Amino acid sequence: MENLNFALFTEWSAYATLFFGVWAIAAFLFKWGIRFRLVGTTGFMVVLTIGLFGLSLGLFRHSVIPGAVRYTLVYDNAANMTVVAVKPDITSTEVEATLRQAADDLFAYGRVGRAGDRFTVRLRTVIHPEPGVSEPLYLGQVRRSISARDDAELDIQIDQNNLAKLPPRESIS
Repeated sequence: MENLNFALFTEWSAYATLFFGVWAIAAFLFKWGIRFRLVGTTGFMVVLTIGLFGLSLGLFRHSVIPGAVRYTLVYDNAANMTVVAVKPDITSTEVEATLRQAADDLFAYGRVGRAGDRFTVRLRTVIHPEPGVSEPLYLGQVRRSISARDDAELDIQIDQNNLAKLPPRESIS
């Protein structure tokens, strides 16, 4: 999905708002029959322009980390801890990239924490060592600032012992 340029949309919406506003004023001056419709249209355009301006402030930022795989949110306490799950056919480099992606995606300013708290994202998978047995494996975790979006000091820890327990890629169906 490509990035949407809400600033450009806001600019064009503002032009349209001014256009309809001028027409509404002209309609009142010349007592046209559509004057009240033009007032309604102008009001709608004002609301639309304000909404687009809000979106242009960058409230929805999504970055894509190369090498990250799809994950599923398993647990989120809405404060300082989340757990995400991936398929068991993952490599060490994909674990690191996916941890970075999840830490960026799941960060929110509304998370609750005390000063100095860290936001932790744990990554796990489920393997089946024998039929009828499921074993969850934690492959790693990332800890980041709970209050700063652009945290350059991500503490990424990968559990190499659990990564070695994963079945080879070609044996996974």
